[in-house]
Amino acid sequence: MGKAKYSSYKPSKTLWQSEIPSHWQETEIRMLFSENKTKNIGLVERNLLSLSYGKLKRKDIDNATGLVPASFEGYQIIENGYIVLRFTDLQNDKKSLRVGYANERGIITSAYVGLAPKADIHSKYFYYQLHFLDKIKYFYNLGGGVRQSLAFKEFGRETVLIPEKDEQNRIVKYLDFKLAKAEKFIRKKKQLIQLLNEQKAAIINQAVTKGLDPNAKMKDSGIEWLEEIPKHWEVRKIKHLGKAIIGLTYSPSDETNAENGTLVLRSSNVQNELITFDDCVYVTTEIPEIKRTKIGDILICSRNGSIKLIGKNALIDEKSAGCSFGAFMTILRSPNYHYLHYFFNSASFKAQSGLFFTSTINQLTTGILNNILVAIPKTLEEQLAVVKFIKEETNVINIAISKIEKEISLVEEYKTTLIAEAVTGNIDVRGYDVPEVESEEESYEELEEEMSMAAEDGAEYENQNEEL
Repeated sequence: MGKAKYSSYKPSKTLWQSEIPSHWQETEIRMLFSENKTKNIGLVERNLLSLSYGKLKRKDIDNATGLVPASFEGYQIIENGYIVLRFTDLQNDKKSLRVGYANERGIITSAYVGLAPKADIHSKYFYYQLHFLDKIKYFYNLGGGVRQSLAFKEFGRETVLIPEKDEQNRIVKYLDFKLAKAEKFIRKKKQLIQLLNEQKAAIINQAVTKGLDPNAKMKDSGIEWLEEIPKHWEVRKIKHLGKAIIGLTYSPSDETNAENGTLVLRSSNVQNELITFDDCVYVTTEIPEIKRTKIGDILICSRNGSIKLIGKNALIDEKSAGCSFGAFMTILRSPNYHYLHYFFNSASFKAQSGLFFTSTINQLTTGILNNILVAIPKTLEEQLAVVKFIKEETNVINIAISKIEKEISLVEEYKTTLIAEAVTGNIDVRGYDVPEVESEEESYEELEEEMSMAAEDGAEYENQNEEL
């Protein structure tokens, strides 16, 4: 489907756009927004907000965790329609999304820049424009200081593009509608992945607690949640099956490039039981030999949130051997690694690890890990038979999950390119008829078909980025 273009264009003054529609204007941000200075004096507002992955989310002010101030009076009050920007630590954190849009009144740390509209504009259009700049990592070229931060005084001089007010409204309406459809598709796909993972977990758990022979004689395991296990199996603690090694502690100042440092594997490097190299950190820290990975090690994400997820452990192979691993990671070194790798994806492991987490302990320490109980065949031959069975039974599920994740990735790319094209004038959406109310009768098949076409746009955008 072709996309409408404007009839004529003119050169842009910005560093990030070559041309814009001829009737659009350009001005500095400070001409449209002022820096929010309204403080929460007297604690008049208690709706605590945080910026997470580009979204402003509510937090419980009475049970807030993390870096909590002595008083929330120093926080800024933001109103519906304000834009929030996190311009701290630009040097070290180049992955986070730093722009959020306020859909409600609330308070947020004054360490962030709050943009309060002071002109007759649709502020959400400019949020989308700044989100686009966020996605192309434009902000990382700005700022200064040791931690590379950016103040409104400097940022306010950046140039933005200004369509007419009615056109801003139409662009926002178009993007809201299209992005809502994409998000609906992504939610459904993630629900499907969750169901597939549950199916996969059931296969694994049955195999590592009951074995492969449905006619095998059983015995009481002596453990309430485990119940019966094959009579010829045994229950052993992890510490009797291998050695648990906690990860490396380092500071951001130790980080360097691939040529000068050692790769430190973190939670983001463990996806679907595999080691990935899409998000890598290298450090100059001197690393003890015991904190270097070896082939056959099981790398376990040991933070509370990660442990609950299927696939957040992986076997070290030739490609990942010789690396180090981060503080919220643990290595288990065991001759039974093939079998134990799957045990760590079982409900049996999840049930035990979850017993130990409290408000003060959110990590699977080596002490906790060592005392976790494993039902295990006595012979290595039977362990490998269980492993072979699990691999065969879950392979089709893994392929299906991988395909769905690719679809999600392409639709995410589609969202990015859709915003980019609309807020820079590369497409003209003024003639697009956005329904006043989205039809509830839209079938899943219709949504699937539309997003399949959208994914083609995402794939094209992805390929263009790779070529660049």
